[in-house]
Amino acid sequence: MLANLGRRIGKLLFSGSCFLCRGEAPDILCADCDADLPRLQGALCPRCALASPGGAVCGRCLTQAPQYDATLAALTYRFPADVLVHALKFRGQLALAPYLAELLAGCISTKNTDYVLPVPLSRERLRERGYNQSLEIARHVVRATGTRLAAELCERRRDTPAQMELPLTERAKNVRGAFHCPRLIAGARVAVLDDVMTTGATLDEIAATLKRAGAARVENWVIARTLPPGPAP
Repeated sequence: MLANLGRRIGKLLFSGSCFLCRGEAPDILCADCDADLPRLQGALCPRCALASPGGAVCGRCLTQAPQYDATLAALTYRFPADVLVHALKFRGQLALAPYLAELLAGCISTKNTDYVLPVPLSRERLRERGYNQSLEIARHVVRATGTRLAAELCERRRDTPAQMELPLTERAKNVRGAFHCPRLIAGARVAVLDDVMTTGATLDEIAATLKRAGAARVENWVIARTLPPGPAP
């Protein structure tokens, strides 16, 4: 019911036109644009959601194991998925949140989840943007999956330069020590929700923070996964 409400609101805001091609659409996207979304498919490493033969844990995760235990992603971060993510994140198109949440919810198994934590923004970034796009998506994901939203589990205690503005090699250092759990969460199974996963540095730091506070398992739930450079699939 809530998903249908989100669709109706989106249709009103976009006047029954597709957000991408502006053609007639009963939903946020028309059927053709929805079909064009680069859904993440194939044999994937269960830990980082990158391609891996047979769906086994990839070599990188075996040799440099991340703090998080699994990653679930709905889309590949390329056109037109990147247009939707940018519109929500930087242009305030909040009506896209329920649509993206529905895409993600379809990939999720909730049997290992006690809490859903949207990646927290710093106070400065939240004041500047006016909203947290991960929280807006998470509100709809928890309704669709019957999970529990717990934005208070972790906080960002200092502002950092945006990850997308930094070289890949500097991203882990940029977020080191940036997060804090205000209480113990012994044995908790936490899903950390974000819009895009690139190197995974932010998600890895959050997972490490949660595990120091006692979390038993940390998964990443992301709308879009950036793939390594190479030919487009």
